[in-house]
This record gives sequence, C-alpha cells and structure tokens, in this order.
Amino acid sequence: MNQPRTAVTLIGLGPMGQAMVHSLLAAGHQVTVWNRTASRADEVVAAGAQLADSPAKAVAASDLVILSLTDYQAMYDVLGSATDELKGRTVVNLSSESPEGTRRGAEWIASHGAQFLTGGVMIPAPMVGTPDAFVYFSGPADALSPHEDVLARIGAVRYLGEDPGLAQLMYQAHLDVFLTSLSSLLHAVALLETGGIKPTASIPELMQTLAGIPPMLAVGEDFGAQLEAGQHPGHLSTITMMGATADHLVEASEAAGIDTDLPRAVQAHYTWARSRGYGGENWSRIIDAIRPYARG
Repeated sequence: MNQPRTAVTLIGLGPMGQAMVHSLLAAGHQVTVWNRTASRADEVVAAGAQLADSPAKAVAASDLVILSLTDYQAMYDVLGSATDELKGRTVVNLSSESPEGTRRGAEWIASHGAQFLTGGVMIPAPMVGTPDAFVYFSGPADALSPHEDVLARIGAVRYLGEDPGLAQLMYQAHLDVFLTSLSSLLHAVALLETGGIKPTASIPELMQTLAGIPPMLAVGEDFGAQLEAGQHPGHLSTITMMGATADHLVEASEAAGIDTDLPRAVQAHYTWARSRGYGGENWSRIIDAIRPYARG
C-alpha cells in the first residue's frame, strides 16, 4: 500500500502559490491552504486542497508551512495572529526580501519556537514542478533535510548554507542579471526606433546578443576562476576598447533623445578603470569598480 504523503500548509495563493499547491497535490501530499482573499483558493480546493478559515488553523494543520507572499511584511501580518501555533514547526518563506530583512525574519520565527528556511524560487509559475525548476535554500541544514523531498516538488533543491540571508542574496543576484538585461534590451529597442527600425525587426537581432553572452564568457579559462584569481588578461576585449564603446553608446543615446541613465552607469565603470591605468586589461576588470572598496 502507498504510504500517505507529508502534510503541507501553503499560505499565499497568487499564481506561484497556486502552482506550488497543484504540484504538491499531484505528488500525493495533503495540502492545507489559506489566503486573504478566500476565493483565490477555489481552484486548488477543487483539485483537493483543504481551505483553513484562519492563519492559525492553517499553521496548525502541518509541520511544514510554506509562505508564498508578496514580501516579509506580509509574513508578519499573516502569522502575527498564529504565533502560538508556530512552535516546533518549520516555516519556509519563499517571499522576496533583502538579505538583512530575511535574517530579521528568521530571528522572529525562531523567537516563536519554529525553524526557518529561506527560499528563492528561480522560475515563473508555469515551470513549478518541472525538470527545469530549481529553488535556492538557506538556513539550518537540520531544518531542510526532513523536508527536502517535499520541497523538491517545487523545484530541485540547491542548498547554500546556514545563513538564512544567502538564498535571498542569490535570488537578488539572479534578478540583478535579469532586470538589467530586460532594461538593456528595451533601451536598445528604443534606440533603434529612433532610426526607424521597429521592434518586430529589432528584437530578433538583439536576442542574438543575449544568447551569445554565455559562449563569450566561456572562451579560455573558466570565467569565475579568473575573477577569483584577479586575472584580467587583455588579449580580447580591453577596458580601452569596451570603454570607448560605452562612450559611444552614451553619445548615441543623447543624440537620439532617449534615457541615458543605464548607459551612463555602464560608462562609469569603464571610466573608473581607465582612470586607474587598467586600459590594457580585460573588460572584466570593471568588477573592481563595482566591489565595495570602489565606493570608498
């Protein structure tokens, strides 16, 4: 006979929360849900979830409580009325927050006798539970291990360490790449529009550059290892060459009358590196313009 699956509580039924509930139900877990707007639970209840009528009852239903909320303030707002039920449970917060705010949230949960795990879900809702899904976690290892199989129903578990802020830091780092890429893509589209090239024509061309970045970084030795070693060999793309291109992009943006904040931010990194005599080194030297000591 099949053994009953672990009971799970999930609080927060936006698109991501609903997708997680469906994935957990499909794996045979008993899922209790709660949401401020109860009607958002209709679909998952029809699929087999149990709707609790209060956060306290939702927390009491399972040893594992997953939060899929807007931010950590929502955690305080929702669980503030359920603190008596938290003792002995594991709370996994998949909401967005700064790393320091996450650490404060972990302390708050611990003060009520529960263990806390931070999670950073790295895929959109339609990909939850698919082979391509993955989630970063951090917090006590002994809090993760009993629930790892359950959490893997959301996405492959990638554990970063005991510090609860680490998963949030990694999540924000991914967003750093993602959001700046989106802004740069649309900046390029706007620049081309001033020359009469419409988005339907420009997007396919520009996507080639986005897709080509990983192979470019893979040229030669491992890029991460070079950064760790402080090696910036200038045999391909130097600071001088890339910095000149950054200057030209600012000039082109000014002439076109479009926003220059993004290209000026990029230009500033190369200006910093050139002013310190790094012109002959690889473009990667600009990391030193970004690291903390450059801000001093």
